[in-house]
Amino acid sequence: MSKILVVEDELAIRNGLVDNLEIEGYEVEQAEDGKIGLEKILHNKYNLIILDVMMPGLSGFDVCKKTRAAGNNTPIILLTAKGEEIDKVLGLELGADDYITKPFGLRELLARVKALLRRSENNTAQTEELTFGRLKINFATFLAVSDGIEVSLSHREFEILKYLFDHKNETVTRDDLLKDVWGHQSKITTRTVDNFILKLRQKIEDDINHPRIILTIYGIGYKLVH
Repeated sequence: MSKILVVEDELAIRNGLVDNLEIEGYEVEQAEDGKIGLEKILHNKYNLIILDVMMPGLSGFDVCKKTRAAGNNTPIILLTAKGEEIDKVLGLELGADDYITKPFGLRELLARVKALLRRSENNTAQTEELTFGRLKINFATFLAVSDGIEVSLSHREFEILKYLFDHKNETVTRDDLLKDVWGHQSKITTRTVDNFILKLRQKIEDDINHPRIILTIYGIGYKLVH
């Protein structure tokens, strides 16, 4: 049974989410603010986190950032009342895996939850290990190590690497990554893809100015060479 944490300061919304997720068969825990939510995240294991952005004190963005900084790669769905694209992009770049704007339909939220859990389970089932000299990436354990030191990668960064690895030595377009990694998030642009690739290179390449793992195919996209 998948275990989900709901972090939401509005009682009615929180109770509604908890009740409907439990009806769907999930085990659900809840937190009424970001501080409590972060404590639960850092001391418990969850399959998915649903995280409100606009909370007093510690915002959802803060919780997301601190979660990823701690090396926790649990998939995160952000709930936001904001409609500006910049807020959605910021959340994704901080390490969130998906977002949904309030007010949202219950069916849409449950579909997002199921899709993200399914992708996470599929990734966990894989046993391939990617090795480049001193760098080793295990897609089963979501662990990246370089010279014996763990490299902190977000869940989305692992998804991008896994997709490139599955298409190694092939040119993958930015549109391919948008469609197959981000899926339904049609408002996310190719600029977001480029930003994620840049951050990945900063973490895994020996020389970001002369990448040897993820190459840019100018005018088309990227290629993972292995």
